[in-house]
Amino acid sequence: MLMGLVVSIGLISIGKLSPGFTQSIKDSLLALDFSEFILGIVLSFLLFGGSLHVKLEDIKASAKSIFSFATIGTLVSTFLIGTLTYLLMPVIGIQAPFIACLLFGALISPADPIAVIGILGKSNLSKSIETNIVGESLFNDGIGVVVFITLLGISSTGLENMSVCSIGILFAQEAIGGLLIGLAIGYLGFKLMKSINDFQSEILISLAMVMGGYSLCSAIHVSGPLAMVVAGLFTGNRGRNKAMSDITIDYLGKFWEVLESILNAVLFMLIGLELVIVNLQFNYLLVGLALAISLVVARYISLVLPAFLFGLNKKFKKRYVDHHVLGLTPWWHLHCLSALSAIRISTGCFCTDNFYNRAIFNCCARTNHG
Repeated sequence: MLMGLVVSIGLISIGKLSPGFTQSIKDSLLALDFSEFILGIVLSFLLFGGSLHVKLEDIKASAKSIFSFATIGTLVSTFLIGTLTYLLMPVIGIQAPFIACLLFGALISPADPIAVIGILGKSNLSKSIETNIVGESLFNDGIGVVVFITLLGISSTGLENMSVCSIGILFAQEAIGGLLIGLAIGYLGFKLMKSINDFQSEILISLAMVMGGYSLCSAIHVSGPLAMVVAGLFTGNRGRNKAMSDITIDYLGKFWEVLESILNAVLFMLIGLELVIVNLQFNYLLVGLALAISLVVARYISLVLPAFLFGLNKKFKKRYVDHHVLGLTPWWHLHCLSALSAIRISTGCFCTDNFYNRAIFNCCARTNHG
């Protein structure tokens, strides 16, 4: 992230001397399909790689809290952030449609699981809390994409042309379909790895699972992120225990760690380069700061609500967990995802006027780099 910021500042400085050079950089960035790059390439690899290292026993032990935070928490956060964005945009003279603001809320609510895992590695939290945060970050990314696609379908068709039943079916198709396809991909990969004993081939099988599996999900319109999380969990647990040799486990783990680091470096470099095409205006900075604070508040509420609703706060206290954990988690979410979400806004995924996308994006990007 810091490297991307330094490079972008350098390019802006060079642009003062050579405007044509800066324009060529802008043209290259605008020509890049961020939607395909993030959702079709980076996200699938990061989710699969991240879930490889998560133990299924730990997920089962905290299934109730992880499910609550990943579903109810993401839905509440989407609504709150969307509403706050809708109320703040008129400050800069833009009356964005509420559905566009909700789409933004769905994009920015999930955390980056790889960044979360990296931060937790430097913390001193209990195993239970680490499992809850990592599990939630893995699944709420998939849930966030499902919510986004559902809202996008509503926006494209029109709310008046959709019933509650059709919205529920669309949501279930994406979520349940993604889970089932992920299970099938994981099982197929497990059988293939079990049939051979060659770490190089097994690494290639894991890559094929991600690339082929995500393409399949896109073709049949189910959630690719959820499928990759399930496939990664299956491979990292059942596959690791019953289909891999010790050599394969070692090489496979190291390969995915390196790949995650490379993809994260490329991703955050691109985020930093986004400064080149951001329309820097003071009013965007003010709204961006307000949105950043609103994000923290919304994420706090979205985590506290299911915690108290299902009595999870009592469960945490019984395990002698610091009661400030829920208060710290939104700050981790902001640190991990705000810049990533800002770059997502520039993809043009919104079916509403791109003017709203760029305005919201400018506010967020300005805050992230400020």
